[in-house]
Parts: sequence; C-alpha cells; structure tokens
Amino acid sequence: MSTEPADARAGAVDQVTTGLPNPGRRWKRGDLNVAFRITSVFVIPLFRRVAAYRWHGPNRLPADGAFVLAPNHYTNIDPLVVGTAVWVSRRPPLFLAKASIFDVPVVGKLMTGMGQIPVERSGRTRSSNPLQGGGGLVRNGGAVIVYPEGTLTRDPDLWPMRGKTGAARIALENDVPLIPMAHWGTQRILPRYSKRLNLFRKAHVDILFGEPMDLSAYRGKPIDQALLQEVTDALMAEITELVEQLRGERAPEKRWDPSAARQKETGKFE
Repeated sequence: MSTEPADARAGAVDQVTTGLPNPGRRWKRGDLNVAFRITSVFVIPLFRRVAAYRWHGPNRLPADGAFVLAPNHYTNIDPLVVGTAVWVSRRPPLFLAKASIFDVPVVGKLMTGMGQIPVERSGRTRSSNPLQGGGGLVRNGGAVIVYPEGTLTRDPDLWPMRGKTGAARIALENDVPLIPMAHWGTQRILPRYSKRLNLFRKAHVDILFGEPMDLSAYRGKPIDQALLQEVTDALMAEITELVEQLRGERAPEKRWDPSAARQKETGKFE
C-alpha cells in the first residue's frame, strides 16, 4: 500500500480547495438543535486541528432535501471524519450508529438529542424494525450516513470490501438520492484498530463526493434481495472507483469477502 500523498500520484483527481467545500452556504433555520450546537462547539474545532481537509472533484452535497451518503470505512475515527465533512457542508450529519455508543454517559444523551439512530449488532434498530430509523430520518429531509460495508473493511490494504444492502434499501424504499463517497488519510490520524491518536501533526484527509447514483432502472420494481444486492454491488464499485482516484492506485479486481476469507463479520479481526 502506497503512503505517498494522494494528489502526488499519477491518476489522482485534481485538488479543488482546502477551505470550505461550499463557500457561502449557510445553515437553514431549524437545522441545528441544542445537542448539535453543543457537540459542534467542542468536537468540530478540535478535529479540524488534527485534520486538514482537501476537497476533490466538482461534486458537493445537496443543500436541501434528503439523501443517503455511503462512504468507505477503514478506521474507527471514520464517523468523525465523515460527520465533520457533512457538517462543514452545512448539513447536519445523521448516522445509524452502534447501539453501545448510546449507553455511554453524556455521549448517549447527545446522540439521542441529535436524532442519531442506535443499531444493534444484528443490524436491527432498538425498535426491532430493520432500518426503519434511517427511513424516518430521510422522510424528514435528513442527510443520513450509512456505511454499506457495515464495519471496518477486512481488506489487507484498506480497499472497500463486500457491501451490505442497508444503504440501498433506505434509498430505494424512500425514493431519495444514494450518494457514494470516498475519503483517504484517516489512517494517518488513527490506524485501523489502533487506540493511539496522532494529535501532534496535522494530517491531510482527502474527500471526494460522487454523483448521486442513477437508480431509475430500479424504481417501481419489487425491492427484493436480488435487486438490493445488484444496487449494492454497483454502489461498492462506485465507492471503490472514488477511492482509486484519491489513492492514485488500482484496487484489486476481486472485492474482499470476509466469509470467503473465513473472517468474522463484526469486531476486531487483526
């Protein structure tokens, strides 16, 4: 795996800006509740001290309306990276998050207050309805972040692995855009499964939002497992292509499959 900066390698996308991704875009009335405001005061400035964002490509997140954002996932700090990217795009980031986080004092209260949705290890929400919480968020016009891999990639070189169908299901059932996203550089802040944060040297984090996927061929069809898997495979291909652009490298031809490698689906595997 290359450690050379993404924009220094052949094939990497042109750098656009290191400032705000949407200069001049402002928060809309009612976007931010008290929990979001409290969290932003402490979390966003701290994280931007250790992460220098570089925005690539012409695409930016929509200013209005619901959508599902599907990023790659390879370190435990990824939600903070992606959440901050959505925040500085002036959209409140909403996650389907591990239920155990909601049991942490103070943090759990803030997560609930922001409207984040707890998801059990089984993939079910605490209301026992799979992905119903995410559907409720998009029906309210939210920007919902769903990791299609479901957990940190098992690929040895941190390429996107096989995807699960949750992101596709929420987008199709609620007729909202499904937007692939890639980021690279998070491992310079916190390597996969490490507990040692790099807080003393600012790390470049490259961000690339893809175009919303064209789901017109799937609209109006029965949403069965075969259709969801087809959309998910196309989504993972687009995410992988975005990661390739940021890394300036080619991903393996065959996407990593934990079951084929006899790896457990959840928890630390290294």
